Amino acid sequence: MFQPFRECFSNAIQNEGNTALLPSVHFRHTALLRNKRCVLAYLYHRVRRLRQVRWELGSILPTEITANLLNAEMQWFQSYNKSLATYMRSIGDHGLNLTMNMSPPKTLYVEVKCLSDFGKLELDNGEVITLKKNTYHLLPRATCEPLIRQGILEHHIA
Repeated sequence: MFQPFRECFSNAIQNEGNTALLPSVHFRHTALLRNKRCVLAYLYHRVRRLRQVRWELGSILPTEITANLLNAEMQWFQSYNKSLATYMRSIGDHGLNLTMNMSPPKTLYVEVKCLSDFGKLELDNGEVITLKKNTYHLLPRATCEPLIRQGILEHHIA
């Protein structure tokens, strides 16, 4: 039925009567298998990092990361986003955002400093705030946490 690699090639080489090639063929095959394992481990590491970046930064990747991704990795990331979003929508009545509050919050409001001009931000209560560079705001944690992860806001510690 299935013959191991060594037996298969040794039978083929013995049929030709040339057994001198067997060690070099076996060595080459072993090297190819090792290289394949190394490449697969590298690709697996990149996918794990992409998953980690998704949980840390959200569904939108920074341009410096997307510039270094392969098309297959971008497709995987988009598929992972869709799967995660579908799962989060299925939890509870209105869904549950699992990426919020990665560490337990101590307060509902947090003081933040705006690092760049963002524009207008509408809060859950309908209030509109203009986020300009180097301004400080006291915002609900749920609203500002995604912006902190994107680098637009910075948690200000007094």
